[in-house]
Amino acid sequence: MGDLTTAREGRALDGRIAVVTGATRGCGRAIAVELGRAGATVFVTGRSTRGNTSVLGRPETIEETAELVEAAGGRGLPVRCDFTSVADVDVLAERVAAEGGLDILVDDVWGGDRYADHASPYWESDLDDALTLVRNGLDTHLIALHRLLPLLVRRPGGLLVEVTDGDDDTVHGAALPYYLVKCGVRAIARAMAPTLVEHGGTALAVTPGFLRSEAMLDLFGVTEETWREAVTDERPEFAVSETPYYLARGVAALAADPDVSRFAGRTVASWTLARTYDLTDVDGSRPDFGRYYAEVFQAGRDPLTTDPAPYR
Repeated sequence: MGDLTTAREGRALDGRIAVVTGATRGCGRAIAVELGRAGATVFVTGRSTRGNTSVLGRPETIEETAELVEAAGGRGLPVRCDFTSVADVDVLAERVAAEGGLDILVDDVWGGDRYADHASPYWESDLDDALTLVRNGLDTHLIALHRLLPLLVRRPGGLLVEVTDGDDDTVHGAALPYYLVKCGVRAIARAMAPTLVEHGGTALAVTPGFLRSEAMLDLFGVTEETWREAVTDERPEFAVSETPYYLARGVAALAADPDVSRFAGRTVASWTLARTYDLTDVDGSRPDFGRYYAEVFQAGRDPLTTDPAPYR
């Protein structure tokens, strides 16, 4: 597996300290695990703990993620943190500072799916839900950056990774608040890139393709072992879906890359990272959702048409 195998054998991130926001499940969990596999100490942050689940009511917890980090060979430090709360993030920042500083910040906090209305015109949707989605998906990133970037810029080579959905700002028919948040996250990476360069660091954004997260598997009524049963004539794109570890392996490779600054300000997709670093998903496959979307989903369509996208 090319550079990733070398990174694992050499423990390329030994001595590095990372914070992963939204690390309870999905890409955040997988990224925390892969950073730990490469040797990092990882602050695993989110709202769901064994004693206090979040409003999402999902079974995954930050303690479980931290245990997966430890099992992969890293050091996992679970810290409950609601990123809408400045006080919570201040406590996290104090914990990180006491550990010695910050080298990698992966900003994956989200919590907006339950508030997204993709079916109604925006003016017919629930305004409170729309504002909550923006609060959970964008304000949280700004709060995390405001409190944690001072730690990141104190050490040379700091890396900020913003996790979004989609690799450009094309309108794909998603709800306005959802679209606003995902564009905003990409904009954060573009805006922070020149500032971090001044401090010897790099800011960029990453996106998965069609993600087989825990919630998505549940939605389709399948497991990771039986996911192919969800490939139907109505959702053929599920055939090129990917696990959260596909993107996570790319993020770990970015963190270990001494030339990562070449991606500054860009949004890099999982399939691009796979080609760049010779990576595969956990089953050995190399899904390329970008190619599928361009060559199959959009084949023969008017480029000005805003069709509902499988990015959701």
